Amino acid sequence: MLKKDLIDKVAKAAGLTKKQAADAVDGVFDSITQALKSGDSVLLTGFGKFEVRTRDARVGINPKTLERINLPATPYPAFKAGKGLKMAVK
Repeated sequence: MLKKDLIDKVAKAAGLTKKQAADAVDGVFDSITQALKSGDSVLLTGFGKFEVRTRDARVGINPKTLERINLPATPYPAFKAGKGLKMAVK
């Protein structure tokens, strides 16, 4: 499903125009993004949890030169499905 498909479904389900639904969907995505940027997690009960995890620092290899390089720890967004979502797709 593409974002435009999601907007269409939200518009139909909530009785909104596509513009209003697009604003609502964008607002949800922006809110989740801002929360993750500030280090907070977002828990949607029954759906899942968005959070920022940290990938540990490690040694990597440059494939061109085969030289070992140190890769720093990096944060990345993660999602863990909730029980309700897991049961819905089962």
